[in-house]
Amino acid sequence: MSHELGRLEDLPQDYRDDLKNLNLVPLWPSLRAVLPPGVPTRATQAVHWAYADIKPLLLKAGELTPIEKAERRVLVLANPGHGLENMKASPAMYLGLQLLLPGEWAPSHRHTPNAVRMVVEGEGAYTTVDGEQCPMHRGDLILTPTGLWHEHGHDGSEPVVWLDVLDLPLVYYMEASYHVNGSRQSVQPGSGDRAWTRAGVVPTHVFSRSDKRYPLLRYAWVDTRAALLAMADNDPALECVQVTYVNPETGDDAENILGFYALMLKPGQALTLPARSPSQVFHLIEGGVDVSTCGKTFELLEADTCCAPGYEPLTLTNRSADQAAFVFIADESPLHRKLGVYEAR
Repeated sequence: MSHELGRLEDLPQDYRDDLKNLNLVPLWPSLRAVLPPGVPTRATQAVHWAYADIKPLLLKAGELTPIEKAERRVLVLANPGHGLENMKASPAMYLGLQLLLPGEWAPSHRHTPNAVRMVVEGEGAYTTVDGEQCPMHRGDLILTPTGLWHEHGHDGSEPVVWLDVLDLPLVYYMEASYHVNGSRQSVQPGSGDRAWTRAGVVPTHVFSRSDKRYPLLRYAWVDTRAALLAMADNDPALECVQVTYVNPETGDDAENILGFYALMLKPGQALTLPARSPSQVFHLIEGGVDVSTCGKTFELLEADTCCAPGYEPLTLTNRSADQAAFVFIADESPLHRKLGVYEAR
């Protein structure tokens, strides 16, 4: 059954004034806006951010603003559908390209939003998380989960850039977003990626179990890339060659709000993904890929990033006929599953 609902203007002005004075709002004039039929209303737009356009402005930021004045020197990839001032790529995802110059140190702090760093280019930088120093190489994924102290340093000779992905919009919406500054961390011996990078074997805790909530903080691209190539070689008929970044101790998503994945497209492959409820972000690590969704096609070059709204199918096409392409993906699937609203159509 469908019928036109009453409008706010249909109500007498004195009645509307009485409601307003008591902080009351009639639902029926706005019901279709908050509960639309069939498909949610989405502000998220399909957007492409070309790294070649951004990099000169990011380097210019390094000239204009010293790290002491910026703390984190970032250009935010904002989705115009949400308003640039809101600094959102999607309802739950914040994206930013961060620059660290040789010799710089971005001071230690911790905050309530979860964050990850996907290294775009450069060598010699590191992120210290909870006392573990994680070297940053192209394609590496480094976690800085909620509440953990982290800082960035650079001992190399050229600029280092990485993509920040945070659940900041959600945490800010919940009125739970804040940070605390700290002092420089003491680096502890050992690292999670040395203990958890062999398939089928995990550390045995005979006397005591690790108290680390996030046992693996750095997911080295050299290992992830090798896993994708091995999957494709092992099963040539496999249509979607993709891995999920997980907590190796529990098998759960690496972080609890956003999901992170690496996808390999075989030479010349076109892969159509079904419409799903969460928004998605695609960042090209290697190769050349076309992303088609919402009537648009984005030609991604290496280090380019794009965003696609939920409930829309999309197709990824490897433009190379003889080389594989590798894509980093972030989405809101863990959040949707926890809320019970996840859908695939």
